[in-house]
Amino acid sequence: MGKILYKRILLKLSGEALAGEKKYGIDLTSIDNICNDIAEVANMGVEIALVIGGGNIFRGVSTSAKGMDRAQADYMGMLATVMNGLALQDRLESLGLPTRLMTAIRMQEVAEPYIRRRALRHLEKKRIVICAAGTGNPYFTTDTAAALRAMELRAHALLKATRVDGVYDKDPKKDKSAKKFSQISYIEVLKKGLKVMDSAAISLCMDNGLPIVVFNLLKRHNIKRVVLGECVGTVIG
Repeated sequence: MGKILYKRILLKLSGEALAGEKKYGIDLTSIDNICNDIAEVANMGVEIALVIGGGNIFRGVSTSAKGMDRAQADYMGMLATVMNGLALQDRLESLGLPTRLMTAIRMQEVAEPYIRRRALRHLEKKRIVICAAGTGNPYFTTDTAAALRAMELRAHALLKATRVDGVYDKDPKKDKSAKKFSQISYIEVLKKGLKVMDSAAISLCMDNGLPIVVFNLLKRHNIKRVVLGECVGTVIG
């Protein structure tokens, strides 16, 4: 095994990743594959925090566009992330990994409230921390929540898990001439308007010098490869 490049990571998972081939809901086979890859890295001694989206259950932005109050829709989306967090916690613990689900909205019966110092202590004890309910505030995406939590928890990198193998100048599914970047600066991502993460998340990482690694989650063992510093996906920095 090579030298570990990132000893503490914040892994950003989309809700859609948990849906697998389905468009909605939770696919246990997909979750098991993701959790096995996470376990592989955790067993190497890497400290892991997760931020999970809720798009597989409810999308606040798209719903508000249809006439629902944006704040109300965003709160519903936050609750969807908690459901995903519970599913992840269940599968990770079935693999023998100590896990703590922490939410930005208090719901003591199902999860701990997110308290930064407590979360740091969990990481130091090699517990996987699942951060759900975004930032706890409407109008902020889970991408922004991931950047914020990565900063608060002193992560060495933010790993953005996607369905494509990096950042392209065009949509590779629509244009075969799309060029993939192995490395790109924060400013270039913002200037080119590349749909990697929202601009608030990119700016937050830029201001604090936190590298973002965008990679394909569907390829098994990719999390391990990223942690070991292999050339996987695209590094934004």
